[in-house]
Amino acid sequence: MGLWIDTDMGFDDLAAVLVLTNAGKTIDGMSLIAGNSPLATVRANAASAAKLFGWDFPIYTGRESAVLGGLETAQAILGPKGMQSAGKHLPECRPIPERSAFDALCTWLDAPAKDDEDKQILALGPLGNIAALALARPDLARKIDQVTWMGGAAGRGNHTALAEYNAFADPEALAIVLAHDIPLRMVELDLCRTVLAMPDDIGDIRNAGGKNADLLADLTAGYINIGISRGRSGMAIFDPLAAVTLIDRDVVKFADAHILVDTSHGIARGQTRIDRTVPPAKFNAKFGVDVDADRARTLIFDALKAEAAK
Repeated sequence: MGLWIDTDMGFDDLAAVLVLTNAGKTIDGMSLIAGNSPLATVRANAASAAKLFGWDFPIYTGRESAVLGGLETAQAILGPKGMQSAGKHLPECRPIPERSAFDALCTWLDAPAKDDEDKQILALGPLGNIAALALARPDLARKIDQVTWMGGAAGRGNHTALAEYNAFADPEALAIVLAHDIPLRMVELDLCRTVLAMPDDIGDIRNAGGKNADLLADLTAGYINIGISRGRSGMAIFDPLAAVTLIDRDVVKFADAHILVDTSHGIARGQTRIDRTVPPAKFNAKFGVDVDADRARTLIFDALKAEAAK
């Protein structure tokens, strides 16, 4: 598998990458996009994570705003760093070189596949980088074999009453991706809500004994506290669940559907409407309909504990 990650690099994005690297997946490159925090913060988080965890794949700078301009962040929930913590934060370090994500994606897609491997993108934020590619280079967008995206919601939202954050932040980008027939798998909000990170998970990470154990434990605790502060028993696991689908094909069951996103400027903006009743010829995406939550949790927390033990 040729694998590319497109991310706005919050804590669950970082955890998703660790799930993949600890499973031995080779990552060809990473493109950054403004999302849960502004692009400068996303770049700082990616640079620090790459240094701490030894990521040797190239990292590129993508869009700093939505397709129609403007930026909707989640900093009101995630804090100014785009990651909550119960203690330690990612340390500051030298910024990554400012290289174009658009150019890098074009080069990656245009290169011959190695040993007939497919080219897959794991998208963990708003879809602006992929939408820009679809608009400017539809010939190369057609070479994407699959985009697995954590985003959208079959039911209620988490950023507004009706919209999941990644969809709300740039609904036009999602509409563009859907309109260009890029194979899309949506790991949506309701599915993620069935896989929880719990307070009891923190101790095993902290006690793993590696150089980054306390940092990972503090970041995990900060993430879980988002849910606890809202009266829940834990916090839904978002991006790592999408990553797990790339290492165990049986964890999530996907179904075909016709998916639309609301691009109005009313209360439904960003809402994803999923219709499985249309004729098969009208299906334009897949979405997760069932998950082995225990297996998903095991894969995710085994990866975090393995990383914390290094």
